[in-house]
Amino acid sequence: MPGLLFHVGASAICPHAGQISTISSNTRVLVSGQPVATLADTYLIAGCPFTIPGPKPQPCVKAQWLVPAMRVFINGQPAILQTSTGICQSLEQIPQGPPTIVGSQPRVSGM
Repeated sequence: MPGLLFHVGASAICPHAGQISTISSNTRVLVSGQPVATLADTYLIAGCPFTIPGPKPQPCVKAQWLVPAMRVFINGQPAILQTSTGICQSLEQIPQGPPTIVGSQPRVSGM
């Protein structure tokens, strides 16, 4: 499915409105002056307020993308699109729900 390329500095959130930060190893391909995000990058979540009843909270701490771009590769890794799907996880790898990309650059799209 086509979509705009996701990049470092673009806005993404977990299902509980925690902010997702992209740590990219890509330094060569830029959009809006920022590196394009790939499947191999690290996606950390800060500020997730989710807790469950019980002895310890389970906030989202990382996001993992499951369906990246099919035709756009950066340094051999598939790019992440605004339409890509993924899962947010707690520290113990418990699935918490899908991340949402809420803001991205408007010019470059991929498939």
